[in-house]
Amino acid sequence: MIKIAIVHDWLVTYAGAERVLEQMLICYPYADLFSVVDFIPDGQRGFIKNKPVTTSFIQKLPFAKNKYRQYLLLMPLAVEQFDLSSYDIVISSSHAVAKGVLTGPDQLHLCMCYSPIRYAWDMQHQYLRESGLDKGIKGWLAKCILHKIRNWDLRTANGVDSFIAISHFIKKRIWKVYRRESIVIYPPVDIGAFSLNEKKEDFYLTASRMVPYKKIDLIVEAFATMPDKQLVVIGDGPDFKKIKSKARDNVVLLGYQDHNVLKNYMQRAKAFVFAAEEDFDIAPLEAQACGTPVIAFGKGGALETVRGLDSDQPSGVFFLEQTVHSICEAINQFELNQSRILPAVCRNNALKFAPERFRLEFTEFVEKLFIEFKGTQVASVNG
Repeated sequence: MIKIAIVHDWLVTYAGAERVLEQMLICYPYADLFSVVDFIPDGQRGFIKNKPVTTSFIQKLPFAKNKYRQYLLLMPLAVEQFDLSSYDIVISSSHAVAKGVLTGPDQLHLCMCYSPIRYAWDMQHQYLRESGLDKGIKGWLAKCILHKIRNWDLRTANGVDSFIAISHFIKKRIWKVYRRESIVIYPPVDIGAFSLNEKKEDFYLTASRMVPYKKIDLIVEAFATMPDKQLVVIGDGPDFKKIKSKARDNVVLLGYQDHNVLKNYMQRAKAFVFAAEEDFDIAPLEAQACGTPVIAFGKGGALETVRGLDSDQPSGVFFLEQTVHSICEAINQFELNQSRILPAVCRNNALKFAPERFRLEFTEFVEKLFIEFKGTQVASVNG
């Protein structure tokens, strides 16, 4: 039997990268799983099939459960200690350090790349500014650490035989950073967990973790200038108090809500508003799966998951700047064109990102590449 190892950055929650990992493990249930740390509680391990996880020495360092990110400088060393020499295929599931594992010339190393390390490359300045690390001694230390991480990250790209990008946006970033080509396989979205509802109510919805780059504050500010339009906001996070202070009577902040509540609001909303520049975000597709149009910032992964008004069958509207004025203009455009954006069309657009499609594309690519890889090895031996 072909031996497969899957190396994931860290296991601490069930988010976008973990949803991809879950589908990988459905494709290859016999694969062994490795991660820098694993702090998934016992009752929440179903997405990794309750598999045992081989972790690094960081797992046992002080305060690692809550402060694992502060060991970033040690993570390159940590992933390099995984002994993967007995595996035929190594799949790194990486947005940080997993792709830096060591493999030999007889092993096929594929990287499912969610992004080159964002806070070490093009988003470094934003990350440092938002973390309060753009000045002073701590700032210089952070910059030195990220410089070392960049050098390591670039070097380890040479150990990857083939990259898989989660969007064409990330494909461009991989080329920019590593000068490597990649194939695009869109992440899976659990479309089956959301059902079509064609009856919409008179409110808009946004839902996200409240951190600066999600720009929830801009959405709330935009609705503060449009008192005749209603907005519901679902989510919690560090910016909650700041966002709440900007809300007016037409904005309702519900804080964190479970899946069923979120789904209910997504099904009933007249449109879902999304202002972040994301690599690939699941929420706009979940909204479309409910038959709900999306009003999105026209940059990043949204350009690949939402059909704008220039499409024959639009599923939403784009705005071109992350400003209050641009969001207001997009909402006005949506209301003028609302009759063109049909719930069934939104749902059909989302279906293209179902888990079944991901599993088919992923397994076909892995197996095709492995056959080609082994064929090249035989050819080189027979030379």
